[in-house]
Amino acid sequence: MDIDLLARLCEAPGAPGREERIREVVIEEMRPYVDEVTVDPMGSVAGIRRGGGGPRVMLAAHMDELGFLVTHVDDDGFIRVIPLGGFDPKTKIAQRVIVHGTEDLLGVMGAKPIHIMSEEERKRLPKPDDHFIDVGLPAERVREIVRKGDPVTRERTLARLGDLVTCKSLDNRAGLYVMLRALRRLADHECEVVAVATTQEEVGLRGARVAAQRLRPEVGLAIDITLANDGPGAKPHERVTAIGAGAAIKAYDSGVIVPRAVIDHLVRIADDRGIPHQLEIMSRGGTDTRELQLAGDGALAGCVSIPTRYVHQVVETCHPDDLEASADLVAAFCETAGDLAR
Repeated sequence: MDIDLLARLCEAPGAPGREERIREVVIEEMRPYVDEVTVDPMGSVAGIRRGGGGPRVMLAAHMDELGFLVTHVDDDGFIRVIPLGGFDPKTKIAQRVIVHGTEDLLGVMGAKPIHIMSEEERKRLPKPDDHFIDVGLPAERVREIVRKGDPVTRERTLARLGDLVTCKSLDNRAGLYVMLRALRRLADHECEVVAVATTQEEVGLRGARVAAQRLRPEVGLAIDITLANDGPGAKPHERVTAIGAGAAIKAYDSGVIVPRAVIDHLVRIADDRGIPHQLEIMSRGGTDTRELQLAGDGALAGCVSIPTRYVHQVVETCHPDDLEASADLVAAFCETAGDLAR
């Protein structure tokens, strides 16, 4: 695998609605493998790879990550924020963050020490107002650099974890990685392939909605992470996917019921090409797949997912083999999607 590319993608900041810096990385990596690159009003990047007259296939991998938005700097220099995306409040405590003002400031997500918590405070889940960001500067200096509406992202570098890789924002920089690797591997194809790095997925699939309505694909394929709840305590019937078992072919999530024809096509080409794969049903949580399916007059849409542990935490973890299997499957889908659309 290209560990350097994955690290660049994961470590680049890009809170919802503030994806400028990750967008620069995507454009740089995408440009050599497409005929044209465009950016729409929502900030989503589309790389167009022309084909031989086949249907338009839209790939969608969102590039935003969970983050925060600054709401206030108090008289002691502490920063208050609101969350952007679905945080588990327990995971925000004792984390390092980066406040992206006129310059980047390293901060820590502070909270009341356990020593002075009441018994009730110790038992309940943290509330948004329990957290603040300390950047170690006096209020006057903080206010020179930070203003309302500035984004905040989590600070964590990519690391090897035995056979696995771990970082913040594998949701969904892993999907971007798979999409970019698939573009590199894409061989002859009759379809026009439009690979889109979408914005604001974590706050409601907003970028995918606009991109899909503008592009009006006949066939769509989202690329995102999914839950690998394969650790201790997981019951067999609760397991969505397993790490190391290959690319996940989505059948259902809370936003889409994938057509049987799309599932069967993905399974068939995975079998034909010897690509490890598994089926995925995720009862909660949605992806850009929904917006692909509802685009224009409607599209045949599915999703290739990367099994990931500890989702929406700063230690998201996946298997390199699953990343490469997913990239192989996405490339194969683009090469054969004309058969699906007939």
